[in-house]
Amino acid sequence: MPKTPLSILDLAPVPEGATPGDALRRSRDLARHAEDWGYRRFWLAEHHNMVGIASAATSVAIGYVLAGTQRIRVGSGGVMLPNHSPLVIAEQFGTLEALYPGRVDLGLGRAPGTDALTIRALRRTPDAAQDFPHDVMELQALLAQPQPSQKVLAVPGAGLKVPLYMLGSSLFGAQLAAMLGLPFAFASHFAPEALKDALQVYRERFEPSEQLDRPYAMIACNVVAAQTQAEARRLFTSTQQSFVNLVRGTRGQLKPPIDDIEAYWSPAEKSHVSRMLACSFVGTGGQVVEQLRRFVADTGADELIVAAAIYDHEARLRSYEILAQAMQ
Repeated sequence: MPKTPLSILDLAPVPEGATPGDALRRSRDLARHAEDWGYRRFWLAEHHNMVGIASAATSVAIGYVLAGTQRIRVGSGGVMLPNHSPLVIAEQFGTLEALYPGRVDLGLGRAPGTDALTIRALRRTPDAAQDFPHDVMELQALLAQPQPSQKVLAVPGAGLKVPLYMLGSSLFGAQLAAMLGLPFAFASHFAPEALKDALQVYRERFEPSEQLDRPYAMIACNVVAAQTQAEARRLFTSTQQSFVNLVRGTRGQLKPPIDDIEAYWSPAEKSHVSRMLACSFVGTGGQVVEQLRRFVADTGADELIVAAAIYDHEARLRSYEILAQAMQ
């Protein structure tokens, strides 16, 4: 297949028996290996009040990964902008760009990344998302070259033009990305239903900008690769269990793989989770690449950003290595 850039979306998963510190150190180790294997970028995602995800302080985690790598781009996939003031995000990512020039991405999402009670703990309101388009444009202006009359500056940040990426799982994000002329990353690793419609809207309505002259679609998917299909399917049961628990409202740390996923979920849960995980590719390197070839042909993806919630760190490393080698 034509070489499609590969990137990594990492949630800094906390396996059962491990700590958030362990998870973040493993994320940095993964990024170091990914750099050597040819991955383009490594993104961390903002979530709050989730014991199985360690990347809540997203800009801090990004800085930690940047400090441990040399070349790979590192960024957010994404920062949930309704949780923050645009000025604070401009300063945080301006600081990262000042320290690691040319290596920082700022992906932006509209969802809160948490529950209603935690939104209040963040001192935000549920309707903050209504201001998202305005906040994105304010953030864009804060990172642009300052205007002569501008009274509020992001220091560092102003003039650094940290590249923005719009994240989404619906037509709203596609429309906003198109209007602002930004790259669009679709969250089909957990919400694939609107993927094709969103891509069509994005490409049809795209308006060139200073950052981007043509549509650029990054598509997220789950990939678990191993030496055998049976081993890959077993490793994937950790992801499947996590999604079942999400449906049940019993979130926890990442569970070890199990031999029989059918004994874990009910038929209704299986149907629901299978729809959420429809953009998941599991098998040997050759099998996964064949599945991804069809996926890229079907979607026209400009870049694939891959998630892999695998319980064992060495197995997770090996999965990403097998994928990179098979794609080459």
